[in-house]
Amino acid sequence: MDSWLRRFGTFDSTLTGFQYYIPSSTKSVVVSIMAVGEFGGALLSSPVADSIGRRYAIMLGCLVLSVGVAMQTGAEGLGVFIAGRVVGGFGIGLVSGVVPMFQSECAPKWIRGTVVAGYQWFITIGILIANIVNNATKDFSDDSAFRIPIGVQIAFSAVLAFGMFFLPESPRWLVKKGDNAGARKALARLNAADADSAELDVELKEITDAFEAELALGESTYADCFKHNDRKVRLRTLTGIAIQGFQQLTGVNFIFYYGTTFFKQAGFSDSFVISMITSSVNMLTTIPSFYLIEKVGRRKLLFWGAVVMCVCEYIVAIVGVTVGTSNQSAQIVLVVFVCIYIAAFASTWGPIAWVVLNEINPLNIRAKSVSMGTASNWFWNFLIGFVTPYLVDSGAGNADLGSKVFFIWGTTCFFCAVFVYFFIYETKGLSLEEVDDLYINYSAIESIKVDIKRHADAEVNASKFVQAN
Repeated sequence: MDSWLRRFGTFDSTLTGFQYYIPSSTKSVVVSIMAVGEFGGALLSSPVADSIGRRYAIMLGCLVLSVGVAMQTGAEGLGVFIAGRVVGGFGIGLVSGVVPMFQSECAPKWIRGTVVAGYQWFITIGILIANIVNNATKDFSDDSAFRIPIGVQIAFSAVLAFGMFFLPESPRWLVKKGDNAGARKALARLNAADADSAELDVELKEITDAFEAELALGESTYADCFKHNDRKVRLRTLTGIAIQGFQQLTGVNFIFYYGTTFFKQAGFSDSFVISMITSSVNMLTTIPSFYLIEKVGRRKLLFWGAVVMCVCEYIVAIVGVTVGTSNQSAQIVLVVFVCIYIAAFASTWGPIAWVVLNEINPLNIRAKSVSMGTASNWFWNFLIGFVTPYLVDSGAGNADLGSKVFFIWGTTCFFCAVFVYFFIYETKGLSLEEVDDLYINYSAIESIKVDIKRHADAEVNASKFVQAN
């Protein structure tokens, strides 16, 4: 935005037209520095969530975020603005580590994947709202052009923090703290069931038995997350870290962080509108994952999502190299395949990476393992945000790749597919405790056969029940 560049940019009298600009080095710091705070907040989400509970950890994250947003909104210099992004990022990292964990521990197994997918869906709604507000204020002549989009974050933070007052605490965290009565009450509310029902007895016993078995192994540390044993704890921890890293390496945040700049360089007259289109596609195509994640399963969606993204990104890169982005037909191809690529991400890797991270770990190390996986997400988020301007921009010290950067993202998506084939277990329809048994007894490739057998057995049992009645 012109107003942001006038406030924080560098003046250059040799430029024609608008004479303020931001160097690639400053751009990379301003965009990526928030991920540094997010990385720290994600790592600390484990001890915070384990000590004060999932609900209060989310509220605390909202408070820290609001402080950072206030610093950015009122900043008169770039130093305060950057510091505000670090503080705000810390709050986001804390929330991003706890929210999907809270969802996984509270949702019934038959809709757990859908509920956690809702986490990613609301991220896409946030991106769309951000682009709409940016587009509405971008031509304001004063600082309100950028202060309004930044400041509005406080309103959404307040909604989340206030809403948490009305939700029950995670029953699994309550069991961990020895409050079985509170866990029963929470389970009853989450399942809309009577607190004395037999169904709750079974579910609560399953949770308490699993926790007592883990407790017998002793208090967990971060080192325990990497132990090699029959429960494949190390594999599960590394899988969570890797899948969050690969989610970022699909390159999707290149579009959402630098989309306006990239599309402007590609010759589009109104790059803000293109960003609104891509964020709308992102939001709308996340919705099918709510159904597909429980119907098709995690493993298949992740594999084929990576394949589609790989193909789309190679097409964008090849067209950009052979035809160029100034050609109108090439621009249409670029937008179409970028949108298909975003749709593939939004319906697969966007939500499912969070689902997998939060359902593959046993209770005694779940918070720690999830915090490391979330930190991995923000670590790669930072690297991509920091390095991208140097890769894409022209000028001294920059690679000037332009659309050729999609060769990089396409290649990483190929490795995403390879990773899924060898390391991702199919966990649809399983309770968090049943996932434990799956890892102990089967490999990732075998897990899909176990899933088929489970559904075949379920159909036989259902048939027997119908015949008997």
